Amino acid sequence: MSASPAMTQRPTAFVNARLVDPASGWDGPGALLVQGGRIADIAQGGDLGSLSADIEVIDAAGAMLAPGLVDLRVKTGEPGSEPKETLKSAALAAAAGGVTSIVLQPDTNPVVDEPAVVDFLLRRTRDIELVHVYPAGAATKGAKGERMAEIGLMREAGCVYVTDADRPIVNSKVLQRVLAYARSFNTLVAHRPADPWLSAGAAATAGEFAGRMGLPSVPAIAEKIMLERDLALVELTGAPFLVDQVTTAAALESLQRGKAKGLPVTATTSINHLSFNEVDIGDYRTFLKFDPPVRSEDDRQATIEALASGLIDIVVSAHAPAPAEDKRLPFDEAAPGAVGLQTLLPALLSFQDRIPLIDLMRTVTSRPADLLGLPAGKLAKGAPADLVLCDLNAPIVVDLDKLKSKSRNSPFDGRRLFGEVLMTLVDGRVVYRA
Repeated sequence: MSASPAMTQRPTAFVNARLVDPASGWDGPGALLVQGGRIADIAQGGDLGSLSADIEVIDAAGAMLAPGLVDLRVKTGEPGSEPKETLKSAALAAAAGGVTSIVLQPDTNPVVDEPAVVDFLLRRTRDIELVHVYPAGAATKGAKGERMAEIGLMREAGCVYVTDADRPIVNSKVLQRVLAYARSFNTLVAHRPADPWLSAGAAATAGEFAGRMGLPSVPAIAEKIMLERDLALVELTGAPFLVDQVTTAAALESLQRGKAKGLPVTATTSINHLSFNEVDIGDYRTFLKFDPPVRSEDDRQATIEALASGLIDIVVSAHAPAPAEDKRLPFDEAAPGAVGLQTLLPALLSFQDRIPLIDLMRTVTSRPADLLGLPAGKLAKGAPADLVLCDLNAPIVVDLDKLKSKSRNSPFDGRRLFGEVLMTLVDGRVVYRA
């Protein structure tokens, strides 16, 4: 498909929908008209009036119509490890999960540390034409944490923030330079809080469970130690900062203090850390091996509370494909990571008993879009028609064979969730239909 069909496609009206728009605060009945790739009209609490005969009418029958999800942390294997995941297979998985914008992590081969690689990714994704794809650039050359990458030039080329992905920048001087330089380009820096020495070789979180299982472990405090340093450098430089996955109660205390000081800090957590605890590893289930590792139930509950209070701003899928041969190994040798694009929405919906639906949706729509200044995440007249239609009450059982990703390492395998994605639109084009 080219961009032109979006303009010539028949206008479409969604009626009898439950409109959920965190940007305006609306959660209630309504209707919406899509024309020329954009939202042409919206009726909160009412209908669109008389519609001309050339408009296709879709009766949502009470299903949720919301902005398409924006996922800030997605890994693919392209370039360099295409058997794990290609840009196309990741885009197909995103579309099937109602995710319309994804941000790619830079730790590919080659690493995304110069404008030419940013260009390559943007050209490749334009050719695929499924969902919006935005590259993140590496903060340091080769994501090795030694020399600063070409942040300004990558920003100009189209990268939306900089990060070394899973690798913490150990050298404080280097991180200080990155923060100071990024600030001058108004570029967000994301960083994973993990003390490298305490985390080295760890497969689980330290505690009774890891001890009983005989797994090499990292104390939960490793997250807090690194976050304290990071927040001190943010205070020094004034640079906008994204804490890449807070997963422990100890680190949440530090985050709370940093935010209370008024530091320009935003925090994410992953759907995996909201959904699972260390006991779920059970009999060494490698699909539950993540980085950071699954935490204690107390940490999980603290993370859910922090999401409910708004201390944690954004939820990510932390999509990290790993083929079977990398997972079917002893637990401490298996590759970390899980695919999550297709299950992010239904997994998030399972927290509706703790957090109102509109607040849950805010963490995956308007907040991430606003943070990066993307034209997404809202149901407003004139906004791009990036939409997801989802039957909130439809049960689904996660089946690995039905996942669109090339790798099928989902921790939700066999789990019963609610929330079936019926349709996903990007710029008014239907990119997925159940």
